[in-house]
Amino acid sequence: MPKGGARTRSGPPPDPNALKRERDAGEWTILPAEGREGATPDWPFEEQSIREVVLWERLWRMPQALMWERYGQEFEVALYVRRLAEAEKPDSAVVLSTLVRQIADSLGLTTPGMRSNRWRIDRPSEEGEASTGPGGAAVVAPTSARARLRAVPGGSG
Repeated sequence: MPKGGARTRSGPPPDPNALKRERDAGEWTILPAEGREGATPDWPFEEQSIREVVLWERLWRMPQALMWERYGQEFEVALYVRRLAEAEKPDSAVVLSTLVRQIADSLGLTTPGMRSNRWRIDRPSEEGEASTGPGGAAVVAPTSARARLRAVPGGSG
């Protein structure tokens, strides 16, 4: 009998471009590239180092911070900040770096974490600026795999 069971990262990652299926009924949340605006939440612990102040302010400007705010994850973000500041020190234990990565995954700060939370960051909108190719022609990003192959010189399709 096999040991274990379903793991957080077992199987293929969810594909935001896949067709809807009953087993994949979860919706993806598109986060604005501009990030979160507004006042930074108060630090939930008693003391805060200078490094923690810098990390705390930076993290609460990220797009993922919209979701942390929605779900009231101030303590989780503060724990991440505290452990990251500790892990940055040259004499920190390796296990601390592992913990930081795990918390980063759960907060959606890594690519696998974004996928497991079903979050995507929208492309920044730059009004009036179109992407141009050689000769000033507008460039449109191919949407299908076949079109992407055709867009590559020497690609088949």
